Amino acid sequence: MDNFLYVIMVGLPARGKSTLAWKLYESLKRDGVKVKIFNNGYLRRKLNKENTSYPEFFNPANKQSAALRERYALLNLQRAKKFIQQHFMKNRVAILDATNVSLERRKRIMSFLGYENLLFIECINNDQEIIEENIRLKARIPEFSHLSQEQSIYSLKKRINYYETIYTPLENERNFIKVDTFNYKILNYKVDNGLPFSERIRDFLVTPFINNLYLLRHTQSFFNLEDRLGGDAQLTSKGIQDAHRIAQYFAKKRLPLIFTSTLKRTVQMAKIIQQYQNNCSIISFDDFNEINAGIVEGMSYEEISKKMPEIDQARKHNKYYYVYPNGEGYVSMENRIERGIKKVIYLSKHIDNILIIGHRAVNRMILSYFVYKRQEDIPYIYIPIDGYYHIKINQNKKLFELKKFKF
Repeated sequence: MDNFLYVIMVGLPARGKSTLAWKLYESLKRDGVKVKIFNNGYLRRKLNKENTSYPEFFNPANKQSAALRERYALLNLQRAKKFIQQHFMKNRVAILDATNVSLERRKRIMSFLGYENLLFIECINNDQEIIEENIRLKARIPEFSHLSQEQSIYSLKKRINYYETIYTPLENERNFIKVDTFNYKILNYKVDNGLPFSERIRDFLVTPFINNLYLLRHTQSFFNLEDRLGGDAQLTSKGIQDAHRIAQYFAKKRLPLIFTSTLKRTVQMAKIIQQYQNNCSIISFDDFNEINAGIVEGMSYEEISKKMPEIDQARKHNKYYYVYPNGEGYVSMENRIERGIKKVIYLSKHIDNILIIGHRAVNRMILSYFVYKRQEDIPYIYIPIDGYYHIKINQNKKLFELKKFKF
């Protein structure tokens, strides 16, 4: 049977199209499918020696640049069609990675490739916070190296504005899937029965893909030394020393991004690890801040048992559902931890290694997101200071392992 498919990505910039395309490429390749990505932006940068990063290049009213962009789009269509035809009688998929937001562009695609064996995937993300963070990351790519960070961000936002003026969502195309790329959720599904690879792709779209996630707890802080809850303490001298050892341990792994809470002890540790890396950025989210202990924040467990025994006993009775007065509990952390995890997956794109430096309760919640645990058991998940969890997830495998540091 001759199985082939053209996957046409659709969506505004910074909505996760290229990330989704690369992860789909990796997924299909693992299944033995012959697959290749045809990215219009890459072709534009390769063939055009002039600077095309300035926003007016993407102005629909700029006839000269519009003609250039259509030329590159047609060239990629020709390459994709040749790829499919060259590998006859093999399972094969050509992924066309571009905005493709105008109805006119999509009509030209269908006219050139035919209407069958064609699947449009529209990437949607309306979360403004995550879009802004993604734009900040995209502003660091080599295309904008001649610009300041502020100029790069302005250029990208202006480019997006131009694309918005010609954006027509998928509606009448024969086969399409609309997906919320932040929540990996299918919003609309209209696909013919028997379309090659469609069921596998549908499963892929709702699976969080992680190549390698390393989940660490920060090293010793002054509050750890005094057995105190919460707070914003810095690392002790031992904590700093251990952080350097951990940094050396991970030095051979490329870590483009390190995610932390906004608290000093995780950021301090991340900056130490960053010293041993090249081109490593730190992104801090308050979603990953330690559980807020409310009126007992900063107190030791011994002080709580003596001065507020009712809190000590109530929490022991039902640790997961207990919420500190004026604070949080495990149960009330669920939404923010889940949001933090989705931010990490979305922003880490298709990089090989992700590092999260968190806190004991936070890391328990992160682990429970990936590994099923009864809620009453989550507060007792083992989170060591001298080890880390390694997590790897794709459609075919889930790996979770606790590893000790070897100093």
